[in-house]
Amino acid sequence: MRRAVVTAGTGGIGLETAKGLARAGYAVTVVGRDAERGARAVEKIGEPARFLRADLASLSDVRALAEKIAAEGELAVLVNNVGAMFENRTDFDGVEASFVVNHLSPYLLTELLLPVLRTGAPSRVVNVTSGAAVLAKKVFDQVEPPGGYYGFHWYGRAKLANQAYALDLAQRLEGSGVSVFAADPGGANTTMTKDSLRNPKIVSPALRLLWPLVRRRFKQLDSKTAETAARSSIIAATDEALAGKTGLLIDDHGAPAAPMKAATDPLVVAAVRRLSERHAPLSHVPDQISN
Repeated sequence: MRRAVVTAGTGGIGLETAKGLARAGYAVTVVGRDAERGARAVEKIGEPARFLRADLASLSDVRALAEKIAAEGELAVLVNNVGAMFENRTDFDGVEASFVVNHLSPYLLTELLLPVLRTGAPSRVVNVTSGAAVLAKKVFDQVEPPGGYYGFHWYGRAKLANQAYALDLAQRLEGSGVSVFAADPGGANTTMTKDSLRNPKIVSPALRLLWPLVRRRFKQLDSKTAETAARSSIIAATDEALAGKTGLLIDDHGAPAAPMKAATDPLVVAAVRRLSERHAPLSHVPDQISN
């Protein structure tokens, strides 16, 4: 049975994605911080699913997780589903938290697992993105742009970085048998959205002036179930119509769509790559593909 890994897979969209992969015949590993949630998730997914504990906000945990997964041999699917939004500016190991969780963590895990994804080819990497990237500042000279901290915009900016990375990786791996996709689930009624989208401080001052309209729009986007929102990731990971294809964005209707223009901008791509290599270095990894 071919193996699949879903990060942040113990609840919400990640759990529904894991269920979909299990129905497609994969032996699924879900990753999360809470062992009790992990056990419940495995029970819902069914055998031979399993849980691996890792704090995906910690790059040292990500490295240890990658080592465990890689030691088990070839991997067919990696779904980088992890995502988090922060109301207040937070650091993890001296780096802004949203950039760590939404970009550096999936970037590092993917790079460390490329050898077993290659041996598992044809294989797929799916990076879960977000429409919030549309409102993001698109300059990546440093982890954080200047100015005040607004959680929704910083979340979108990190998701934009990760979308740019996914499309760049697809080009780097062309012909390797490893396909790379970005998947946009759209809005969904999940713990993250319920906890994060209630406070106007997460958006810029200009949008706060329109908060009743913004809040109404958030509620509309969050009306979708996690099961429906998982569709884009499941299609990106399993749809036979995508065999041999790579570098596509799968939208919230499950169809290929044009990526954000900024995600394919060579200047953005190069800047994101530099930041990624600086803050999540791979120099100690012997089987690293060249840039």
